[in-house]
Amino acid sequence: MADDDRVTALNLPPVDPLPERTQKYFDICEDKLGMVPNVLKAHAFDVAKLDAFTGLYNDLMLGESGLSKLEREMIAVVVSSVNKCFYCLTAHGAAVRELSGDPVLGEMMVMNWRVADLDARQSEMLRFAEKITRASHEIVQEDRDALRGVGFTDRDIWDIANVAAFFNMTNRVASATDMRPNGEYHSQAR
Repeated sequence: MADDDRVTALNLPPVDPLPERTQKYFDICEDKLGMVPNVLKAHAFDVAKLDAFTGLYNDLMLGESGLSKLEREMIAVVVSSVNKCFYCLTAHGAAVRELSGDPVLGEMMVMNWRVADLDARQSEMLRFAEKITRASHEIVQEDRDALRGVGFTDRDIWDIANVAAFFNMTNRVASATDMRPNGEYHSQAR
């Protein structure tokens, strides 16, 4: 496999053949996204791990929430920016560009979310996500109260914390394994 085609620096080939339900999921990704995201390919060496990853991801990022899909993607980008995760900055930066319809916002979120024209609600949400990433042990009642003050419910705060925590975990796995983003992400929604 050419270096440009590798998914991670680890030699963990996918299960061959993939179980029928996994192949169907990959086919849906191909149809909807035009690719199978490399993060899914990376997990395909162990279908149980892939299922656990996709189950949690789909619940956090696509499930019912008071947070919009764009807001959840913004959290992913802010966390990934702090952690300098090349994979997630590329993939979720593309998602912010697409969902917002604003390529400049996507770039601002990747580089420095504070320069973006965000409302008070989004700014407070991202401050909280960044604090979870940098120093979660320093979160106090005032931080949660600040979120409530801009309209977030306790369930929303739970969702913000869980999305931020999920991307802190995936950033570390992606960085540790040198996971590479699909090339398609670089040109999306520009």
